[in-house]
Amino acid sequence: MNNNEQMNNNQQMNNNQQMNNNQQQMQTNTVNNNVAGNTVLNNTGANLSNIPEEYKPISMWGYFGYEILFSIPCVGFILLLVYAFGGTKNVNLKNFARSYFCFLIIVAVIMFILVSVAGVAGISSAISHS
Repeated sequence: MNNNEQMNNNQQMNNNQQMNNNQQQMQTNTVNNNVAGNTVLNNTGANLSNIPEEYKPISMWGYFGYEILFSIPCVGFILLLVYAFGGTKNVNLKNFARSYFCFLIIVAVIMFILVSVAGVAGISSAISHS
């Protein structure tokens, strides 16, 4: 073998060894985070403490609580508008409030259509009977 082939083989062996070391380090980080009690988001060892405050996920109970809060007649609707239009730094809560607001608009439009159809049917029925 000439010197160039030897250097290429040595570089390839070093690269393979470095990749194996990186994989072992990632596995060690994941195991250490699990042992330490941190919540692991993925296999790279990232945990919830590394996430900025505005991107913190909302728990299932959090969504349930906000759902109940938004369903309170007047206060809930006001808070829904506040959160939907920027009253919080948390992007997840802002998006949830916006989706809930869109849902309420859709329900209001459907109810308006149903009441209109029922009203027209009632008026036409009253006219035909008189």
